[in-house]
Amino acid sequence: MAEDDKVKKTTSQKAKDKPKTDDVREKIDKLLEEKQSKTTPKKKAVKTEKTTQAKPKIKTAPAKKTTKKKTEEKPKDKKVVKDTKSKTDKKEKPKAEPSKEKEKPKKTKEVKEEEEEEPPVEEEEKYKVKKKPKFSKEQKEKLKLRKQIKRRTPEFLREEWFRYKRIPKNWRRPDGISSKMRINLKYRPSKVRVGFRGPKEVRGLHSSGFEEIIVHNVNDLEAIDPNKQAVRIGSSVGTKKRMDIEKKAEELDVRILNM
Repeated sequence: MAEDDKVKKTTSQKAKDKPKTDDVREKIDKLLEEKQSKTTPKKKAVKTEKTTQAKPKIKTAPAKKTTKKKTEEKPKDKKVVKDTKSKTDKKEKPKAEPSKEKEKPKKTKEVKEEEEEEPPVEEEEKYKVKKKPKFSKEQKEKLKLRKQIKRRTPEFLREEWFRYKRIPKNWRRPDGISSKMRINLKYRPSKVRVGFRGPKEVRGLHSSGFEEIIVHNVNDLEAIDPNKQAVRIGSSVGTKKRMDIEKKAEELDVRILNM
């Protein structure tokens, strides 16, 4: 029996507790509804404000831009008109030139008349290659050898030419008793010796390869071989005789070295 009483009491307590929980839930629902009611009108108001603010901006902004574009486009049209005028002017300018071109032939005629009146200019004489000697192969080789020897030969100067002003540079053989150059001591300039000589067959020839022969009159040219020998006119010969020698040398095909 005691157990039955306990079960009844628990059931009665649960029945009493149920209404309390229902009341709490109802209160919570009411509070939530009140909060929602408070928040929803504000949002609507914000939305309406935004819409009201956005509408004038959309209407005003494009209108201003269009006006600016229109104002900017007008001067461009004027520039284009000016540019077209300038281009037309540039194209029209060459049309005025034919008159100048027509006037040019008159000037050319005048220039031609002046050129005809001027005396004719004599043509300049072309350069004639000077005559060269005829050599054998041996002579050509020895001339090359002579050039090589000439390159390595030193300049022979007089002893102590640098010490005194009164001593010139031209070569003189040293013959002093105490001369160091005569004894061939070191660090002294070289003396003239046989080893610096050129080959015998080509020795004494002109740099062109001809053998030099001095001439004083026209008759001296007759004994000259034009292939091996060249002429040098003497210093005592006058201008009249020089002219005669030159004419004769051209006839005989002889080279003159000092003309």
